[in-house]
Amino acid sequence: MTTTFRDRDDAGRVLADRLAGLVGRSDVTVLALVRGGVPVARVVAGRLGVPLDVLVVRKLGLPLAPEVAFGALGPHGVRVLNETVAARLDAAEVAEVQRREQAELDRREHRYRAGRPPLDLTGRTAVIVDDGLATGATARAAVQVARRLGARRVVVAVPVGSQQAYEMLAAEADEVVCAERPADFGAVGAYYFDFHEVSDDEVTDALAAIR
Repeated sequence: MTTTFRDRDDAGRVLADRLAGLVGRSDVTVLALVRGGVPVARVVAGRLGVPLDVLVVRKLGLPLAPEVAFGALGPHGVRVLNETVAARLDAAEVAEVQRREQAELDRREHRYRAGRPPLDLTGRTAVIVDDGLATGATARAAVQVARRLGARRVVVAVPVGSQQAYEMLAAEADEVVCAERPADFGAVGAYYFDFHEVSDDEVTDALAAIR
């Protein structure tokens, strides 16, 4: 039976229960994927009693179907491509989407990291949290970013996701915790009663509350 979450806070509580083995660990940092992963991660970090930080990764979507990812961008020049999907585009289309998403990534990095030290995961266990996995492209880029920032171990944790994305990430991360993997997975938002678009202010408020 598919679990439907009331909202992202509810999903965070369910996910935190699955991560109970990390409670109070001094080497753990929860990394929220912005923006939708932030309310989930805030609850997870609070319940585990570990630091929360933000990881900005941008999906690269097809020009005529932005919800279909052909890749993703992360800080420090990380780019992940789904070659099968990217092959539908010519080089100019890829470059234009990447330029636009890089500009938005830079804007969010500037806003969310204002007053925060550079992210350093050296020797730490990074728990990457989002509100769900559809293609998994964004989370895959996040795993690579976390490793580049020195993480000793990388865990991807989500309330719900597709089996295909789960299997792809299981080959990339050290562990994937996914509370629900429906056989007929659709859009992530279908598993939430409240799936409003998370605002910049919600992100900054959540980060400020747990510093």
